[in-house]
Amino acid sequence: MEYKSTIKSRPYLYKETKKAAILIKQGVTIDEIKNKSIEDNIFQLESEARKKEVASIIAARLKELDEFVIDKISEGNVETSKVLVLYAIIKTDRLFFEFMNENYKEKLLLRDLFLRDKDFNAFFQSKREQSDKVASWSEYTFKKLKQVYIRILFECGLIENQKGDRAIKTPILESEVKDYLYKIGDKIYINAILGDSE
Repeated sequence: MEYKSTIKSRPYLYKETKKAAILIKQGVTIDEIKNKSIEDNIFQLESEARKKEVASIIAARLKELDEFVIDKISEGNVETSKVLVLYAIIKTDRLFFEFMNENYKEKLLLRDLFLRDKDFNAFFQSKREQSDKVASWSEYTFKKLKQVYIRILFECGLIENQKGDRAIKTPILESEVKDYLYKIGDKIYINAILGDSE
């Protein structure tokens, strides 16, 4: 998966993803969700462009998930459901996954429970050095990426505040869901969120 910066215009979209997951459980296909967004405005958006954009973001994320995970997003407890939407995002965004895996997970493992500006700066700097593509991005892109990462983590409940030293909260995930994700080979993604080193 190549590095891309499209996440900067793609927020967490928890309520919308949950709504789409509920519809899928009711037998609506992912492609039909795109039509429903445009025709029925199921996500209650203003512009035609945004209806299409949000539907295609959610569709791309949900296509990465199987029936069990979609069920848990629609019917699981709020904490589990929120973690699974985050899991869908990191499965579809390499850079954000690497941030979670190399930075957020380390913080949990080391019990250094604050996410600081310098953590983002150091992460982006190391990626610039590793990738010509990332190195070609503007300062503005990194600023937006940082804002979106913070907002996603805040809305997901993984940090307590969006400014200054951001206190990290240990995520909660139902053990049967964790066991299932391990079984299907997605341990690396879920450990990046839960801070497990197994």
